[in-house]
Amino acid sequence: MVETKPLNWKSEPGIGYSVVRRGDGGMTLTFTDLSEATLRHWHDFALEHLLGSDRLTRNLYDLRSVNEIPEKAIRAAVEVNSDPSARNIRLAVVVASQKVADAIREVAALALPETAAAIKIFTDINDAETWIARPLDQIT
Repeated sequence: MVETKPLNWKSEPGIGYSVVRRGDGGMTLTFTDLSEATLRHWHDFALEHLLGSDRLTRNLYDLRSVNEIPEKAIRAAVEVNSDPSARNIRLAVVVASQKVADAIREVAALALPETAAAIKIFTDINDAETWIARPLDQIT
């Protein structure tokens, strides 16, 4: 049995996301807004969580409740997922529409290095879960 890393996340007033541990040891983060407070809290949480990242992990970001994703939020996610520790992460991002998915891809394509997390963007939660459940040695 794999020992699960502590989540070390707590809800705070004004924060528009929640985090739960996945059965596979990864995390599901569900966002309801991308306010400055939410982005700052998430950024700090994500960087702290990368410390000591020593195994392949599956994370799912559910952004379906967010209708528009500001470029600032995309750039913050690119920064965190460009950390060398993120190379151990498979990240499925689920968004509300193809328009939002295309906007994220456009910004991320300019900034994501090859050492970044394996990221794929979806508009269907079931497709995301299928991809994220694949064996971790099958990144693409």
